[in-house]
Amino acid sequence: MTDALSNAQTIDQPAEGTPPLCDTQETVDEAVDRLGHGDGPIAVDTERASGFRYTNRAYLLQFKRPGAGIVLIDPVADVDLSRLRALLGRSEWILHAASQDMPCLHMLDLLPKRLFDTELAARLCGFDKVALGSLCERLLQVKLKKQHSAADWSQRPLPHSWLSYAALDVEFLHPLWDQLREILEFQGKLEWAEQEFESERLAPPPSPRAEPWRRTSGIHRVKGRQALGRVRAIWMERDDIAASLDKAPSKVLSDKAIVEIASVNPTDHGELVKLPTLERRGRQWTRRWLTALERAGQLDRQDLPITNPPNDGPPAAHRWSDKDPLAARRLKRTRHAVAQLAKEHGLPAENLLAPATLRRLLWEPPHRLTSEDIAERLRELGARPWQIEAVCDEITATLLEVES
Repeated sequence: MTDALSNAQTIDQPAEGTPPLCDTQETVDEAVDRLGHGDGPIAVDTERASGFRYTNRAYLLQFKRPGAGIVLIDPVADVDLSRLRALLGRSEWILHAASQDMPCLHMLDLLPKRLFDTELAARLCGFDKVALGSLCERLLQVKLKKQHSAADWSQRPLPHSWLSYAALDVEFLHPLWDQLREILEFQGKLEWAEQEFESERLAPPPSPRAEPWRRTSGIHRVKGRQALGRVRAIWMERDDIAASLDKAPSKVLSDKAIVEIASVNPTDHGELVKLPTLERRGRQWTRRWLTALERAGQLDRQDLPITNPPNDGPPAAHRWSDKDPLAARRLKRTRHAVAQLAKEHGLPAENLLAPATLRRLLWEPPHRLTSEDIAERLRELGARPWQIEAVCDEITATLLEVES
């Protein structure tokens, strides 16, 4: 295998060349016609600009289908995508890391009839490296020349080299699909994979967080409810500005600056602009930051955020031994049992059973520790049938041993 990887051919554009961007109604309709006359599943990928823009929308759509070649479509052009929507809705898709692309495809109302995720398939096969480039090298002896992953895909026009990069994301998905299906079938995991893919297909878009400002990087250094109120006020002000400009919030004001402003609590323009973390991009909004601080300072105590909000679910695992020693023993023993099962099946433990699912089960297990009750609880928590079948008896036996 090492020799094969060392002899991998470096590819910087598709074998049939880089197609032009379809950004008019005529070219989009022609592209849909080509895809419609092709055969088999459609390889799908997207490019986003999440580091530059406020939303996570798609700024480029890439498709490939046998008999049709590669198609690149501009989803932000003034075009009607209804025919594309209908075609994709009756087709199987091949994606790599579907969970990353599906939310922005949902935003365009683009949904598959079925899907196959090459990254997830590789995880179930037990591969240690599952990035697209790694799989192409391992299975196809092809090395992708990819250097524009952090580009601002919202800019127009898109350079030709960027389009070549994007086209390579779908160039090899069909041969990967062939090989991974064969490996899954050989390992007896194809049905497992199909259940996982269907779960991805049906997954709703992620729900908004109740208090997204609490994810501000470095917020653990902010002490007290009043300072947390200032973080919240500045974060929300930044979010309003970012949304109005369609800019990534970090392009308006860094998290580091939010934490310092909230901690220092400057009272005037001069004091604010002296803060070392307030970069040039944040200084044009100093009046709004000061207004946010003033607003936070006028809040009554009952309106300030609490320092330790109630957790929607079990506490962090490292706190279990203090809060519930028996639950901590359940977690330690059952984690080990699941890890051993995963090793036997040749896949990561987190794919055998999601860690969050295991923690929720063990923090509040069913009153009766029977296989039937454990299975029912796992179903309620979203575990797939193959996962329940694989882990239920072992988890039940481990819990009974811990409780005895």
